[in-house]
Amino acid sequence: MDQEGGTPQAPSEQQLALLHAAAATRRTNAQGSSDGGPELPVAQVAVDVGLAHLDRPFEYAVPTDLDETATPGARVKVRFAGKDVSGFVLARARDAEHVGRLTDIRRVVSPEAALTPAIARLCRDVADRYAGTFSDVVRLAVPARHAGAEKALDARAEGDDSPSPGTGVDERAVSGAAVPTPSSAWERYPAGPAFLHRLSTGGAPAAAWLAAPTTDPALDWPSAMAQAARAALEGGRGAVLVVPDHRDVDRLDDALTEQLGPGRHVRLTASQGPQARYTAFLKLLRGHVRCVVGTRAAAFAPVADLGLVAWWDDGDDLLAEPRAPYPHVREVLRLRAEQEGAGLLSGGFARSVAIQQWVQQGVLQSVDLPVRRGAVPRVVVAGDERDVERSGAAARAHLPSAAWRAAHEALQHGPVLIQVPRRGYLPSLRCDTCRDPARCAVCHGPLALTGARETPECRWCGVPAAPFDCPNCHSHRLRAGVVGARRTAEELGRAFPGVPVVRSGAGEVVAHVAASPALVIATPGAEPVAAEGYRATLLLDAWALVDRPVLAAGEETLRRWCTAAALTRSHDDHGLVVLCGVRDDEPLPVVQALVRWAPVWLAERELAEREALALPPAVWMAGLTGDAAAVASIDRAVGEGFERIGPLTHPDRDGTVQERLLLRTSLADGPRAAAALHAARAGRSARKEPGSITVRVDPAGDLL
Repeated sequence: MDQEGGTPQAPSEQQLALLHAAAATRRTNAQGSSDGGPELPVAQVAVDVGLAHLDRPFEYAVPTDLDETATPGARVKVRFAGKDVSGFVLARARDAEHVGRLTDIRRVVSPEAALTPAIARLCRDVADRYAGTFSDVVRLAVPARHAGAEKALDARAEGDDSPSPGTGVDERAVSGAAVPTPSSAWERYPAGPAFLHRLSTGGAPAAAWLAAPTTDPALDWPSAMAQAARAALEGGRGAVLVVPDHRDVDRLDDALTEQLGPGRHVRLTASQGPQARYTAFLKLLRGHVRCVVGTRAAAFAPVADLGLVAWWDDGDDLLAEPRAPYPHVREVLRLRAEQEGAGLLSGGFARSVAIQQWVQQGVLQSVDLPVRRGAVPRVVVAGDERDVERSGAAARAHLPSAAWRAAHEALQHGPVLIQVPRRGYLPSLRCDTCRDPARCAVCHGPLALTGARETPECRWCGVPAAPFDCPNCHSHRLRAGVVGARRTAEELGRAFPGVPVVRSGAGEVVAHVAASPALVIATPGAEPVAAEGYRATLLLDAWALVDRPVLAAGEETLRRWCTAAALTRSHDDHGLVVLCGVRDDEPLPVVQALVRWAPVWLAERELAEREALALPPAVWMAGLTGDAAAVASIDRAVGEGFERIGPLTHPDRDGTVQERLLLRTSLADGPRAAAALHAARAGRSARKEPGSITVRVDPAGDLL
């Protein structure tokens, strides 16, 4: 353009010569098949470098001897910034965009197309959604190569003359022989049969499933999810099922084996050994099976012809990836369902606010069952008052009188579940006079008793607090804020002599207990499944969950309570849930939701409040945490268009002082905001600015 903004000027002869030279250089780099070189001599490679300003494919030349193995999806080694770096071939091309000579690919690590085009596209979309880098997402999606697994599977394939598994359903089921088809767990839901029919006929239904509690294994959620997977496979498509932890994987694994027959699905979890995990990954990649169950790592499993993506217990924080760029299974599977035209199913006993928002937006259709009062356990709300003279040892066992009587009666007929909010001995202490939380004088961390000892210690720095001096009232006496699972087990063992006590928590999770009388002490998420269900469930220290200073306290509390209550027998079968530690005259919404078994009502209420206060998921938000200079640099670079909250000083547990800044904008402006945030990170990376920073889009409740 000229200086006055006129029409473009014609290129000069010198400029034309340069353009022709550049084209000739590209043709020279891309030696075609005419001179014996590869037909597509240029490879676009995603190098494994996590720097934001290098988040793009790079072009490399394909040597003739690597032409057949350097296919899209293959792992390669390339020279990058003077080092050998791993990468994946994304595509092959005839001509290069780069003007100049291309560097050759050093070697092909494995010709296996481990990164399929569909998963590569998904990784790109997830990275863009969370303002992250492609290489970070690929690390989450594709497990490390295990050469032994490839050789073992190749050898097994060469010696196996059996026919292809096809849809993944046992051939005995196709021939109508031996695999039983139990009565569908979906029949009791009004929209359930229609949901299965659409899956089996190639449709893409999207449902928010509110599971009804039951102690019948044939009707419980693992059977229902397995039947949904079977419907997708019978329609000639695959299924991806994601659950929070290994105990859920075990239950769903058994249900899939019952529905599909043995060997028709695989498990894929991060806790598997390298060979077992890569073997499962290869079976899916090569199409040996089309169904996978696993933890959050399975969300990226390379299932061909995907027909169903499903996940259980949306609110569980185990479904949120703790590594950058911190994606949630919910968002990953939604993006995948949209890209591949698959059905979508989100299930749980409670409903998260994010899923409720999707329902109200019309993205998901609600599939639930009008709950009859006798079909769920009866809920009784008890305070924390204890009558020592009437209850005796029960009062010293941290049990209200009503809870002790319920447990005493229930133990005559079966096991009793006792949910304790925290593990440990006395994980939370308070001043006995003013009730302020007891804090360490060194680092201001919480004080706790880690065992049956008299001296409390700081949970952060480990410094003993002897003597304790309350900064508010200068009292030296302490009391328990929350009683942990270990201390509760000791006290209940004395309150109910002769009754077996089972503990389930971190490091010692129990999967199942018998139907015989026993006291089962468990932390949230570690509750064992009881044969025939628990006769009674006691939810202790309810205030400890309700009063947490986090955004999602209400929905998370109800989710934990409903998970435990769902393991209890129904009211018709004399099941009882006792909620301890909240006053029965306080109309707390979360308590009402449990008593009425109305999780949808609470989710609607929470969403309305967040819309009024402009909080996630009603708005797009990102949290920046790190050095003050780094936070300020990102803040300047993203420019206008954001509402800023902070920055605020945030002392870390190791004593370092960081800053936290929240950026907020509308949901419609979210993609632009994420792109601006990524560009700001890229600029800072290119300038090699010092200081560390963590960027989280849609930050969890603890960041708010």
